Amino acid sequence: MNPIRLNRFRNRGCKYGNRTEIIHGNPNNFQQNNLLKLKSLFPEVFCEHRIDWEKLKLILGEDNLCHSNERYQLNWAGKSAAYRALQSPTFNTLIPCRDESVNFDTTQNIFIEAENLDALKILQRSYAGSVKMIYIDPPYNTGNDSFIYPDKFSETREAYARRVGDKDHNGYLKKDGVFQGAWRKNSKESGHFHSNWLSMMLPRLHLAKTLLREDGVIFISIDDNEQAQLKLLCDEVFGAENFVGELIQLKGNAQNDAINIQKNHEYILCYTKYFSETPIISKQTSKEVDIFKDKDGFYYLGSGLVTGGDGGTLNKRPNLGYTVYFNPKNQDFIAVDDYDKNLAKTSNDENIIYKDNKELINQGYVKIRPPKKGDILGCWTWALEKFNSEKNRIAITQTRNGFSLLKKERVSPDLVTKKQDKLVALIEKESNLRSILEFGTSQGTTIVNDLIGKKMFNNPKNSEMLSELISVSTNPNDLIMDFFSGSGTTAHAVMQLNAEDGGNRRFICVQLPEETDPKSEAAKAGFATIADIAKERIRRAGKQISENLKGGQTVDTGFKVFKLHKSHFRQWQNPATRDEAGLTEQLEIFQNIVDENVPAGHLACELALRLGFQLTDPMVFSDGIVWLDNAAGTRKTALLLKHFNENLLNRCLAASPETVFVLDRIFGGDDAAKTNAALQCQDAGVRFETL
Repeated sequence: MNPIRLNRFRNRGCKYGNRTEIIHGNPNNFQQNNLLKLKSLFPEVFCEHRIDWEKLKLILGEDNLCHSNERYQLNWAGKSAAYRALQSPTFNTLIPCRDESVNFDTTQNIFIEAENLDALKILQRSYAGSVKMIYIDPPYNTGNDSFIYPDKFSETREAYARRVGDKDHNGYLKKDGVFQGAWRKNSKESGHFHSNWLSMMLPRLHLAKTLLREDGVIFISIDDNEQAQLKLLCDEVFGAENFVGELIQLKGNAQNDAINIQKNHEYILCYTKYFSETPIISKQTSKEVDIFKDKDGFYYLGSGLVTGGDGGTLNKRPNLGYTVYFNPKNQDFIAVDDYDKNLAKTSNDENIIYKDNKELINQGYVKIRPPKKGDILGCWTWALEKFNSEKNRIAITQTRNGFSLLKKERVSPDLVTKKQDKLVALIEKESNLRSILEFGTSQGTTIVNDLIGKKMFNNPKNSEMLSELISVSTNPNDLIMDFFSGSGTTAHAVMQLNAEDGGNRRFICVQLPEETDPKSEAAKAGFATIADIAKERIRRAGKQISENLKGGQTVDTGFKVFKLHKSHFRQWQNPATRDEAGLTEQLEIFQNIVDENVPAGHLACELALRLGFQLTDPMVFSDGIVWLDNAAGTRKTALLLKHFNENLLNRCLAASPETVFVLDRIFGGDDAAKTNAALQCQDAGVRFETL
């Protein structure tokens, strides 16, 4: 159960030279996962579980290595400590809370009440590569924010809580502890103002990245205080090449500022795990269009044939300046190469570049040339050859200033209907998300006020904005995550969007049990923590959504609640003294690594996470056996946690599981029984594991 240790050996006569030893251990260790990824890419650089750095350099090539100490990078005081926080394993787990959940046995939604760094580590094995979209709204670091910033990464959760005095008598996190509290105000007067915030964000973003699918995306809300730093940090974590774009949210209410610019916007940074040419930020929209008919069938008028943007000029695209000659009487048209391409590279004088085709003009044809961009000549989208070969896809319409060339977009006859005296069709179109979002914060406040009362939560996000982001970046069955959950807006948005489009999206929301201000309206209403507000908001939103469903429609408005808890497996602690008595005491404690009084459901939940099962995977308790399986039904696993006998094992094997997992303690020291069980499983083709 020990965590991974990385021991770097200098070449002092050691036959292994400069290598890193890998010692397998904790399943949610970020370091171990990265080493395993490296081994899958470069197995030849590993020898006896150590990395040969010289061989790795040889494989990568000298040209790809940076040897200079001067390089472009983001650095800050405490960055190495932040990486230690990332690499340090957690010795905590999650326990289920049925009484605070809604539809615990059937829902696919998760609410985790925990410090999010711990929660992200615990979820690594079960959810790596599973999340399609992450949205977070972290502390903006305005100078009045407080956030947990642990300065010791090796101590237990209990030791840290005792040292900083961060819990009240009810077990809720306080903002004023003995050691300045676990919640520390990150004042702008602090010399490490930006550093503290970056150190808090770095490990969480790294862990979030591993949870994303290959096509996954993350949206991060932020304001001016840390936008610049966050962009650089995300470039480092996700890669600058995976930057999708920056959205501007117009909040609608400007901050009063007598000196500086009044600000009425925030930013949302968007990154993907791996950028591809396939649009990942797009949405379907419905639009009614007028339908026309020609000899080839039905069509509507699409986009024009003009090249837009800075590159849409004849100077830059001199081969796309031909003239289209159009006869309004018989509707005939033809494209003619009637200009000097060399002059088109430098000149914008139409009279010099073009030579009109007098013969066609005398026959009644009119000239249609690419519209100008001010005084600059424009250009078409299609080359001359493509235009003449696909004339049946071109429609010419009259405008106030002449004529326009538009593409004919073909439509299936099944979509065409008659409306009054014309033909129409409802067209589904896919479009990319625009960079300006107009969703006011007051709308978010109104939604929360209507659900749980006024002044319960400050500045909640607008659920309509979250629905928009989820809609453009996910499919109907995807998993969405928010590990700065706040009032539960993301959960609300997921359920609402499912009700609107018939989707089955699921959410995982993580919120710290931060104590509410005793003088606040929330505390007076009985909400002890922010997490309590979020849970009640999700309950009421789910009830409201369910009551407004159409006949026969169903939406998952339930959620399972889990809370952070110390691991039920004892961790090896180095003896306080190096004498024989101290070591003996630790060995005696470690004879039984599991507390015998742990509820079976709690122990099964921790083991399920350690074995890589998800929190919504089926778990059935049946006469001394805990049955686990994945959603696809391909990982049936039997857990024996309390007792062992021949009958139990035979019942397990009769069900043909993939694995039988047994706590070592239930053999009671009977090695023969353990060996026989292993052999029986082997004969049955079943994996046998003990802990």
